[in-house]
Amino acid sequence: MIQLIAFDADDTLWTNQDLYDMTQERFAGILSRYHDRDWVVERLFEVEMRNLQYFGYGIKAFTLSMIETAIELTEGRITGGEIQNILDYAHQMMRAPVQLLPDVREVVAGLADRFPLMIITKGDLLDQQSKVARSGLGDYFQAVEIVSHKTPRIYADILGRFQLLPGAFVMVGNSLKSDILPVVEIGAQAVHIPYHSTWAHEEIPAANPSRPAYHEIEKIRQLPPLLTHL
Repeated sequence: MIQLIAFDADDTLWTNQDLYDMTQERFAGILSRYHDRDWVVERLFEVEMRNLQYFGYGIKAFTLSMIETAIELTEGRITGGEIQNILDYAHQMMRAPVQLLPDVREVVAGLADRFPLMIITKGDLLDQQSKVARSGLGDYFQAVEIVSHKTPRIYADILGRFQLLPGAFVMVGNSLKSDILPVVEIGAQAVHIPYHSTWAHEEIPAANPSRPAYHEIEKIRQLPPLLTHL
C-alpha cells in the first residue's frame, strides 16, 4: 500500500531548466566578444561541475560559476559592468514567477485528498523554500525536504525518519539520475516524467534491456490512474 508520494520540484512541478537555459544564453552573449557561444557554454559547465563540491546546486551556485567562468575566459578582462549584468541576471532568476507545468495544480490537489505528499528537491535552501511558497502548492505537502544530493542513502534516511518501508514509497520526478534510479535501488517505486530539456549533469547513458524497473509517463495527468493501478 502506498503511504507516501514524493515529488521532485524543478521541471516536475514547475519549469526551471528553461530559466537556466535562457540565462546561460544571456551570459554567453556577454562573453561573445571574447569567445564563441559553444565554447563559453562548455567551459561554464566544466566550472559548474568543479564547483559542485563547494557551492552545491541552485541559482547562487550557478551565479558564482558564471562569474568564475567570465574571469577565466577573459583572463581577468571582464569589466565591473559586465559582472553587474551577471548579478542582475541572477536577481531576475530569483524573482521570476513560478510557472507550474500543465495540470500540476489539479493533479496535486486531487492526490493530496488520497495520499500524504512530500517534495524532495535539490538546491539552495532559501531559493527552494521561496519557490514552494510562491507556487501556491505548499499546503498540499506535508513535508518539504531540500537536500544537497539525491543518493540511495539520502532517500533511505528520509524514509527512516518517516518510519516507512521502501515498498510504501513512490518518487515522481524528471531526472533518471537523481529521482528514479536511486529510489529503485533501495526497493521503492519511481515514476519518471521526462522534461524536454535536461541539464547535462543529470543525463545518463541510454538505458539497456536490463535496466531497473520503473514507470514512465508522458504527462503528470497520467499519474493518478497509474497510482490507482499500483
